[in-house]
Amino acid sequence: PVTVQMLAWAALLILVAVHLQALDPLPPNARGFARFSKGVGVIALVAGTAFLVGALSGARDVLQPLSGLRSAAAGGSQAGPVSFQRVSSNAELDAAIRAAAGKTVMLDFYADWCVTCKEMERYTFTDAAVQSRLAAMVKIQADVTTGTPEHRALLQRFRLFGPPGIVFFDPSGREIQGLRVIGFQAADRFAAVLDQALGVR
Repeated sequence: PVTVQMLAWAALLILVAVHLQALDPLPPNARGFARFSKGVGVIALVAGTAFLVGALSGARDVLQPLSGLRSAAAGGSQAGPVSFQRVSSNAELDAAIRAAAGKTVMLDFYADWCVTCKEMERYTFTDAAVQSRLAAMVKIQADVTTGTPEHRALLQRFRLFGPPGIVFFDPSGREIQGLRVIGFQAADRFAAVLDQALGVR
């Protein structure tokens, strides 16, 4: 779980800070290395505290550990920029593709512990050009966070070792070959891929 990851990072960074004597005063005759190590310790202490506060405030983004405080100040968590239909098995995926009614389908493999998935959500899916193209597609997401046998079967079906991975299907329900996206992709490049997917009939 993301909360456990954040607490683990907090513990590691705070322990490093204590080891580097971030909380101890520097002696008057401290030399350069002692000052440098204390500076690194202070940075680790600040980062560790941010992870700790973020985990306790309900944040679910390792890249932005204090986002939970911002959501609370706004009166609650906000919906993500892209709405996906969730599937957790091959049978559910096949049913969702059949129900797409002749539209292009995008299948996104996601997991809570996948940092690159968070980057795609944060920096790529929020782009206006990307969103305008996604509006013409049926968007399906396989959340494989817990790694159940059904999740592993979904990954094996597409020969993926894990997220992130995006697969496209044409309006007849066949995978568009050679158009997969593996790993992070910037918004402009991803928009070009979406154009190719939408152009397949």
